[in-house]
Amino acid sequence: METKKDWYKDAVVYQIYPKSFCDSNGDGIGDFRGIISKLDYLKELGVNTVWISPCYPTPDKDNGYDISDFDNVDPKFGTMADFEEMLDEMHKRGIRLLMDLVVNHTSDEHEWFKSAIQGKDAPYRDYYIWKDPVNGGPPNKWGGDAIGGSAWIYDEKSGQYYLHVGFHYQPDLDWENPKVRDEIANMINRWFDRGVDGFRCDVINMISKDFEADHPGDGPRLHEFLHELHERCFGPHNAFTVGEVWDLPPEASLMLTAPEREELTLAFQFEHMREGREKGLRFYPAEFDPHKFVATMAKWQKGLNGKGWNALCIENHDQPRSIDRFGSKKYRRESAKLLATLTYCMQGTPFIYEGQELGNINPVFHTLEESIDIESQNNQEILIKKFGVEETLRRFSLDSRDCGRVPMAWDDSENGGFTTGKPWIKLNDFYKEVNAKKELEAEDGVYGYFRDLFKMRAGNKTLMRGDFELVTNEGGAVVYRRFLEGEKDVYVVLNYSDNAISIPNPVKDGKILLSSHKREALTDTLKMKPWESLVIE
Repeated sequence: METKKDWYKDAVVYQIYPKSFCDSNGDGIGDFRGIISKLDYLKELGVNTVWISPCYPTPDKDNGYDISDFDNVDPKFGTMADFEEMLDEMHKRGIRLLMDLVVNHTSDEHEWFKSAIQGKDAPYRDYYIWKDPVNGGPPNKWGGDAIGGSAWIYDEKSGQYYLHVGFHYQPDLDWENPKVRDEIANMINRWFDRGVDGFRCDVINMISKDFEADHPGDGPRLHEFLHELHERCFGPHNAFTVGEVWDLPPEASLMLTAPEREELTLAFQFEHMREGREKGLRFYPAEFDPHKFVATMAKWQKGLNGKGWNALCIENHDQPRSIDRFGSKKYRRESAKLLATLTYCMQGTPFIYEGQELGNINPVFHTLEESIDIESQNNQEILIKKFGVEETLRRFSLDSRDCGRVPMAWDDSENGGFTTGKPWIKLNDFYKEVNAKKELEAEDGVYGYFRDLFKMRAGNKTLMRGDFELVTNEGGAVVYRRFLEGEKDVYVVLNYSDNAISIPNPVKDGKILLSSHKREALTDTLKMKPWESLVIE
């Protein structure tokens, strides 16, 4: 494929959660051949880059993020030949592929760890982080498993603790060991040799640890380790890398992504995703303030402008559907379009999660058995004790990771056209009303609006490269300006509310570039319907 240094700035990235995208063989699990069958659907949408969630061999205790073999693909998705055919078919259509890179930890069923646990002198022992007890207990007070408890597990055989920052079956690798870094770099380059174009880097700021700190991650050698990977892997292959990092302000994000530092290309930031959660905590809903949400996004636009580049994202495999959290189910299509316009007309690279382009909404979990994600299961007892079963299920239906992981609905036939077998997880309750066939056929369908938005964006230099200014953010009205020297200003005008409102037209004799409500003419005062979106220059 043709390459250029800044190709990530022109990317429109679509995240595929492979278990739930499309099943080609009727076993109830999505697979590579299912993905191949839908590549034209992605191409038509305007997608030119795919990020695929982990498809490596795994015990699947954390839906693929517990990897037992970095160099192969899990048989449930197909063979390596199927993977390579999928990659080839993507490249034929001008679509690049980002793999998920999960190298802070392995599964406890990885051959390295199965050797390491045998004793202090075992091969690969030094690939993991082992510490002697301190005062008869864990080496420090770090918590793990996402519900408290210690991040350290005691191994009676050796009398030492090993570290797991994530779930207990995900032991952390010791990046201080140069042999570990060699293994990781060589593995990454083998995937590049297969033709992969880049990586989404899972919890990447955890790879360096300061054991005296209150929390793991962002350790003293983080930037050194990332720069080393850039020199050995990412730079020589002109790769696009995006890091998953939490709780970093814009200036710290720039330390990871400023081009001259040669570390990562982009970093996801999730500050805006904490809106509508009590203290930012999943399963603890709070009143959502759309203007705080917009203000936070604008803060990142200003913070990275001219120095870095934003990853524009409001959904992924770890989040519920954005309409349920930030939009309106009453105005499903309208709010799906508004959230897309708000997000993807900003400066940065769009990331779409499978089904977002259909205006997907959350399923409803009717029983505790239906919500199978490890994070929900780990919090279940605590939530039931505090709120009872009915309220716990309501919270799972609002904010569990399973909300975004139920199967993609392609039509209203049995199992939503996802599989001819039994789906690995429950279907979305609303798949007969919200599915790809229906949205593609509908005159006001969400898919068509997304397609038109990305086409408009690709043809407009101001939207692709321009600066950002937030003009209005109050009383339902949201207006921001994109501007670029030598080009016309572009204004995004939104009614972020359930009520009709009036907004002064910011462009005299302006031209409509995109309208969610098929508006044909502009007036001095724009009478905006609920959740109406407008892009004008």
